[in-house]
Amino acid sequence: MAFGGGLDDDSEVMSEINMTPLVDVMLVLLIIFIITVPVLTHSVKVDLPRADNTPNEIKPETINIAVSADGTVFWNDTPVSLEELEARLGAAAALQPQPEVHIRGDKAVSYEHVVTTMAAVQRAGILKLGFVTEPGS
Repeated sequence: MAFGGGLDDDSEVMSEINMTPLVDVMLVLLIIFIITVPVLTHSVKVDLPRADNTPNEIKPETINIAVSADGTVFWNDTPVSLEELEARLGAAAALQPQPEVHIRGDKAVSYEHVVTTMAAVQRAGILKLGFVTEPGS
């Protein structure tokens, strides 16, 4: 069995792969895996306690401010003056967590009344301000 051009040039080069070492290695690996897999999957059964790790989030209060067509400002459906609105907004801004303010403006109200209300909310230091509208048809 010559593999290369040795002293005897009359012999042909062997072109077959010797499979015996490959089969031996594969059988050894198969035996190793058969022995180690049951050891790796063995575990101790323990009844673990259940716990909830979600933080308790306190939802902030929502303040609804409405501006009617004649410019009257409503704090949660109660009419208030501009001075009383600013006082209530100042007290609400000091709360933790800070409440959200939703402004509803009548479609016939003058833009000036809504902007005055927005400015009062901004001066009070409230960070979350939203506009509530109705979807158009």
